Amino acid sequence: MPATTVPTLTPVSISYSELKEKETDLSRNIEEGFGPNGLGILSVTDVPGFSSLRRNLLRLSPRLANLPEQVKKELEDPDSRYNFGWSHGKEKLESGKPDVLKGSFYANPILDTPTTDEALIQRYPSYCGSNIWPKHELPELEVAFKAMGKLILEVGLMVAFHCDRYVSKAIKMHEDEGLEQVLFRSRCHKGRLLYYFPTKESTPTEDNKNMSSWCGWHTDHGSLTGLICAMYMRDAVEIPFPDSDAGLYIRTRSDQIVKVVFGEEEIAYQIGETTEVMSSGYLCATPHCVRAPKGEEASGLDRSTFAFFMQPDWDEKLNFPEEVHIHKELIPPNGSLTFGEYTEKLLDKYYHLKT
Repeated sequence: MPATTVPTLTPVSISYSELKEKETDLSRNIEEGFGPNGLGILSVTDVPGFSSLRRNLLRLSPRLANLPEQVKKELEDPDSRYNFGWSHGKEKLESGKPDVLKGSFYANPILDTPTTDEALIQRYPSYCGSNIWPKHELPELEVAFKAMGKLILEVGLMVAFHCDRYVSKAIKMHEDEGLEQVLFRSRCHKGRLLYYFPTKESTPTEDNKNMSSWCGWHTDHGSLTGLICAMYMRDAVEIPFPDSDAGLYIRTRSDQIVKVVFGEEEIAYQIGETTEVMSSGYLCATPHCVRAPKGEEASGLDRSTFAFFMQPDWDEKLNFPEEVHIHKELIPPNGSLTFGEYTEKLLDKYYHLKT
């Protein structure tokens, strides 16, 4: 489908001042953004301090990516399947080729060492591992990464409070089982700083002419994902968004593909599959992808962005509702698994699908 025929939409937005008022009933906004007919995304505007934190973090992304190869090697963590520290060329594109166009840096902005239990670290390496920071080569990264992650979590907990209020109107919920409390007590949130290397090619390759050229179609597995607007740079100078067709695309509940745009001053939040399951489908996750810019304007351009994945603790007992419409074959007869066990089952399911 040519991008020109795809409608461009802005997500439902809620101001920070409205969001922090617990007395304000935002159920209509939550339903419009996250409900069965929503895009699975909404944005929060006017968050104090956000703009400078975004700029501070994203400006460090090219500096990290251009550190000496040996330094980056020391920041890798194969034991966590590269889910902590630096990762480059470890993921595969939809074509099956290694993805060398982007580098990622993963860390838990809330806890440097979520647990010291060796058995847990071996069983859940991507959740229970420890952060690896370039403390000497780029000490500013740890400060900026943690500040951004903590702010997105703080605002995300406010979003979760209003999600719980909306869902509790439809289904019976124990207060400590709501999204807000589950995220509040979790030890395994994860931030991902992404850097897309500048490409010399202005003509599309097989991989970058697809709609999902920068990030393939997927639905987030966790509870709630915080996203910030990408920063584009050429020769270390920030430039405006270069290609109106590039960016975030979402497949709606009615199977329509739409492009979604939100502003530099906004934090966007997307629902993950775990929240969809736990809310009996009252909050819905949607598949999405990211399209790379192309043409002359894309040559020599780099892109930096950040995503923050909020998810239950590996030990969090998920009491599944009676009616589950996705992954129901993974759920035992008693309807209960920890998030760690549930993740293992999902990984097994996807691994077997791919083999």
